Amino acid sequence: MQKPRFSCVVVLILVLGGMLFAQEPYKQPPQEIVDIVDAPPPPGISLSPAGDLMLITESESMPSIATLAQPLLRIAGTRILPGYHARQVTTFIKKMCFQTIQSGKRVEVRVPEDIKMGFSSWSNDGRRIAFLEYQEGGCRVWVADAQTGEAKPVEGIRVNAAVGSAFDWLDGGHLLVFGIPEAWGDPPPAPKVPKGPNVQETTGMVAKVRTYQDLLQNPHDEALFDYYGMSQVYDVDVETGSKQKIGKPAVYLGFDLSPDGNYFLVYRVKKPYSYLVPYFRFPHNYEVWDRQGNPVFLLAELPLQEAVPIGGVPTGIRSVEWRSHQPSTLVWAEALDDGDPEKEVEFRDKIMRLSAPFEGDAREAFRCKDRYSGITWFQPAGRAFVSTSDWKRRWRTTYLADLDDPSSSAKTVWDLSRQDRYNDPGRIVHKRLPNGDRVPLQDKDWIYLSGSGSSPKGDLPFLNRMNLKTLKTETLFRCAENTYERFVGFLGESRKEIIIQHETKTDPPNYYAYLLKTKKMRPLTDYQDPAPQLTGMQIKRIEYKREDGLDLYGTLYLPPDYQEGERLPLVIWAYPREYSDRTIASQVRGSTHRFTFFRGTSQSFFVTQGYALLDGAQMPVLGDPKTMNDTFVQQIVSSAKAAIEKLDEMGIIDPNRVGVGGHSYGAFMTANLLAHCDLFAAGVARSGAYNRTLTPFGFQSERRTFWQAPELYFKVSPFMHADKINEPILLIHGEADNNSGTFPIQSRRMYHALKGHGATARLVFLPHESHGYRARESVLHVLAEMFEWFDKYVKNK
Repeated sequence: MQKPRFSCVVVLILVLGGMLFAQEPYKQPPQEIVDIVDAPPPPGISLSPAGDLMLITESESMPSIATLAQPLLRIAGTRILPGYHARQVTTFIKKMCFQTIQSGKRVEVRVPEDIKMGFSSWSNDGRRIAFLEYQEGGCRVWVADAQTGEAKPVEGIRVNAAVGSAFDWLDGGHLLVFGIPEAWGDPPPAPKVPKGPNVQETTGMVAKVRTYQDLLQNPHDEALFDYYGMSQVYDVDVETGSKQKIGKPAVYLGFDLSPDGNYFLVYRVKKPYSYLVPYFRFPHNYEVWDRQGNPVFLLAELPLQEAVPIGGVPTGIRSVEWRSHQPSTLVWAEALDDGDPEKEVEFRDKIMRLSAPFEGDAREAFRCKDRYSGITWFQPAGRAFVSTSDWKRRWRTTYLADLDDPSSSAKTVWDLSRQDRYNDPGRIVHKRLPNGDRVPLQDKDWIYLSGSGSSPKGDLPFLNRMNLKTLKTETLFRCAENTYERFVGFLGESRKEIIIQHETKTDPPNYYAYLLKTKKMRPLTDYQDPAPQLTGMQIKRIEYKREDGLDLYGTLYLPPDYQEGERLPLVIWAYPREYSDRTIASQVRGSTHRFTFFRGTSQSFFVTQGYALLDGAQMPVLGDPKTMNDTFVQQIVSSAKAAIEKLDEMGIIDPNRVGVGGHSYGAFMTANLLAHCDLFAAGVARSGAYNRTLTPFGFQSERRTFWQAPELYFKVSPFMHADKINEPILLIHGEADNNSGTFPIQSRRMYHALKGHGATARLVFLPHESHGYRARESVLHVLAEMFEWFDKYVKNK
């Protein structure tokens, strides 16, 4: 009689175990949230090269989980949809149209119904666009006329969009298309029986690499990378449809036409491949070909890049490009410090150049005290901005130099921290030449700069012009206060009228023509508020001071019906960032006058559920870049304490009902806060890393390896302090996370540690999702999980 009862107990245990660990059906948040999530996203726009037309694209809101569940290859640091022979794509364009800016006339791009459209690009002359159609067996390139909207496919080429470029414009009438080689056959089958073990061996070479994911694992992966990476390049005449092969099939990552149209700079990947780094660090050649695909010059044969120092660069030739405003001159950088930022040297890099017919030795054009990071060429020939960066100081310097005159001295144009938003000069405004070259928009000695305009009042974007002789700037446009307006481009060839994007707290972003002299605005689009029921949401910047005197801020969101004096449950959502300068750490970033879009798994949705939300709460980690993480825990706890005390003092929140959350490094922060303080009632940690010994060669901006600072890795790893987490924590992670460092095992092992110490925790793995969550089912489920968790452990504590 005892045996059946024992069996029942076993069955009951198994059933309960299944309830605790079984796969659950997808949840949904309240219907009003579903309606907001399902609202179509605002259209995107792209200006034509001449600035007289806009391409307006309407995209899908979210893919279904069925889309993400399609067969996927995760090899060589990339993800390939074998059915499409393309990199993974989850959302497609549904509709495109051209709009003439002056008249407002719209012409729809005419394509078959239900076509899956993707990446699009203007021709150099602005008469056409080309775009990808995703279909089984290989993509197709389509070309659409900007005046009539008529579109037709490029016939006879199955496009390879798996590695490198799928297509590029050569001029107004010719496309460079990367095709699947003819008679390519079926992909190599996986061996049913292994030939032997997969072996890797090291023989003393130092190779400190980050924790990359989706790498090659075996010879079959190598064969698959060859199969899906190999392209035959074609020169296609879009008027006649004729096509010409260029070169032979290979794995190409770059194919750039010289300004005079006579040569291609070819970036070709070679074997041996690596199981330690992604494909863009495999051995490769820089080659020069003529227009017919005949090799002309071999610039460099570069080896496998496994041993690049952390924070450093490869030795040898790198950053190769054609020089603007010259027929066919190659420019590149070479390290003078073996690529190692820890070496003390007078100069780190040199800039080299070599012109057609590529004979003789290359000439040195410039030496950089810090690491070379880019060059911008102006007219007359020779003048250029040379940009450098210092990894140790997080610093950037830009020089104005004449690289054709070695006797001339360079002028320092900008010299500031990369994190200094208040003094950021902005980005140079470019234009596209008929040959496809992107060059600065230049009127005699004047160039144009567009930037975010961060200030103590928040972001006030600007358009400036700068004189290259005097280096003085003049402001042409600046965002009005209590709004958010940003420069998009010049309208046509005139410098009198620009296109801006305008929005406020209650007005969604729309595009306007803006006269610089009169400041008059003319609407170009009229997109409506997708969630008018939330327009009355209260938004304000909250400033507070940390115990060490550091000034901090966050953006406070309150429900539309909030009454002064009411104490609400609070959600603090944050992402810690590192700074070496106190004044820069306290700078205000962002704007409280932007329209709030409720999208995806945004934490903003908490406001709809009766919470106050402190979003973007500053959690700066301040100090010497080498040692700042030694006080990571103390600093984030101090920052959180200051924020809660400020909102409590204002009478807005109940300090006993505060939840904390974050994504990625913010999840790492969340788990640390729960482990090291009692300020919070519960936490939500999404796609995080919790055990830093699994990222032993550094994390975020940490430069020391685990072996150099084992105590630090232990101290900042919440996994090591799981026994101290006595508040409920919800862990969410995509099963297919490919972000460096945030392997899904991080959340799995963290959950096991919590369970082993009797904590209250829930682990949610999202099928087919990566570091961010895309599928509609996943998005709605994550929102439902977060609401339920905080309702139970924060709001109704």
